[in-house]
Amino acid sequence: MKYLKWALLAVVLIQFIPFGHDHGNPAVTKEPAWNSPDTRALFRRACFDCHSNETAWRWYSYVAPVSWLVERDVKEGREHMNFSEWDKPQRHAEHVVEEVKSGDMPLWFYLPLHPAAKLSDVEKAALMEGAEKSLGAQK
Repeated sequence: MKYLKWALLAVVLIQFIPFGHDHGNPAVTKEPAWNSPDTRALFRRACFDCHSNETAWRWYSYVAPVSWLVERDVKEGREHMNFSEWDKPQRHAEHVVEEVKSGDMPLWFYLPLHPAAKLSDVEKAALMEGAEKSLGAQK
């Protein structure tokens, strides 16, 4: 019981560490020329929370230490590829198909709390085809 009290106190105290609590979404400057609204909708469902400036910051993204992890994941996701800043060079735009095909994206730990991001095989095929048409030739 003594350890539980200390653990609860620690959880309360870490809420006062400011990192990971101030979530903002920068302006959208340019999106890819999507080949269809359906392609954009699939990307929005499966990718936009980490790879755009349109992140939906859910309640748990304000609770430390989860907020720290979410903040880091979104920052890194946007650095790798950002569908809201298509006017800037995108480091991994040519790897979208292989990331989806291999199952590396969306990340496995993202899916339990975001079941809408889990795509069926048909949706994955449509997303990959849309990536080819919207983002350019995929390797």
